[in-house]
Amino acid sequence: MRRTTPAIRALGGEVKVHGRSQDEAAEIAFALEKDEGMTLVNPFDDPAIVAGQGTAGIEIIEDLPQVDTVLVPVSGGGLIGGIAVAIKAANPWAKVIGVSMDRGAAMYESQKAGKPILVEEVESLADSLGGGIFLDNKWTFGLVRDLVDDLILVTEEEIARAMAFLLDREHFVVEGGGAVGVAAILAGKAKGLGENCAVLLSGTNVDSKRLRRIATEQAEWLDTLG
Repeated sequence: MRRTTPAIRALGGEVKVHGRSQDEAAEIAFALEKDEGMTLVNPFDDPAIVAGQGTAGIEIIEDLPQVDTVLVPVSGGGLIGGIAVAIKAANPWAKVIGVSMDRGAAMYESQKAGKPILVEEVESLADSLGGGIFLDNKWTFGLVRDLVDDLILVTEEEIARAMAFLLDREHFVVEGGGAVGVAAILAGKAKGLGENCAVLLSGTNVDSKRLRRIATEQAEWLDTLG
């Protein structure tokens, strides 16, 4: 918020901070839509959002036509839902696997419960994957249930190692939420990926000081990889 607020204001936007979590912040957004006639751009549970994010799946198919497995970060489900539609339409045999942090993973817990549920939002390196999926979820819960083959959870240490690995070995700056797919592979939690595997790295919004600290803390582990 500290980094994005000045940019929003510079573009003429008004910033309202509400609640202690993304779910509580959503309450005021829905209220503004209803009471003041504003247009709400839903972060994930909307057919247009799902379709737009699904173009990433089309790009994967274009670059890797025989893709066997796609690993995708999971939060509200718009990204993985759209990608799953695109991938399964082209390659019905391909697997789409979602990855989240092991604390406050709303889609994972909702799928276990068989319906959308409230999950406490907990501080995590993968903070972009926090927040709920809305109790009145109309689209993404069903897409994940019907099209996603598995959901994997990774720990904070595994996420940190993935961030450090991507920086050190690939020279990629990737935020925690974007690095969870690599975290699952490095931790040995993603099995049977096949010969052609795509891993989505979905964001670079990480403080540089924090990333340097993570890389320093993981230096000894990186050395063990040779």
